[in-house]
Amino acid sequence: MRSVILSCVLPATVAIAAPLVSVEKAFAAEPDKQFFRSVEGRWVGPGEIIAGKYKGTKFTCDFNGSTPASKLGMTLDGGCRVGVFTQKMSASVERKGRDGYRGTFMGGSTESGMDIVGGNVVDAQKVVFTINRKQLNGVMQARVPDGNSMTVTVAVRVNDQLVPVIGMSLKRIDSVEVGAIAKN
Repeated sequence: MRSVILSCVLPATVAIAAPLVSVEKAFAAEPDKQFFRSVEGRWVGPGEIIAGKYKGTKFTCDFNGSTPASKLGMTLDGGCRVGVFTQKMSASVERKGRDGYRGTFMGGSTESGMDIVGGNVVDAQKVVFTINRKQLNGVMQARVPDGNSMTVTVAVRVNDQLVPVIGMSLKRIDSVEVGAIAKN
């Protein structure tokens, strides 16, 4: 009798629970989608090296933000300029199943940058990624408080403390806004 009840109840329970799990995942992914969509477009602004050998060096950046068509993630691609010198700079991340977000900052550790080895979207305005290169660990944080401004901070771990090393304050410069200004 018990196995008959289980054989009737179990499939019904699975049939009811499966859509709930999908709905839960969809709601959990919504802040992620909102954040990544908010990064789409062109971003420009100043930055500064806050700590280290080149502390005080100021630069200006120009990035294009985009999102992949079928996955959760984003890419900021462009460069930063100090005087006449320009350094290509990019960050790219995608959701990798249950492992969270993975990607690269400045080409990853196989090039001159760092690997993005984890992280999460805090809410629709902020994301924090864990970055790593050999023994160097830290975080990259991006915050989009109002849709037209973004702050990016890169911090590395030194003696159990996170020390900010790069900071950027970017403003959105989309072709729609530029075109509207040019027509007036």
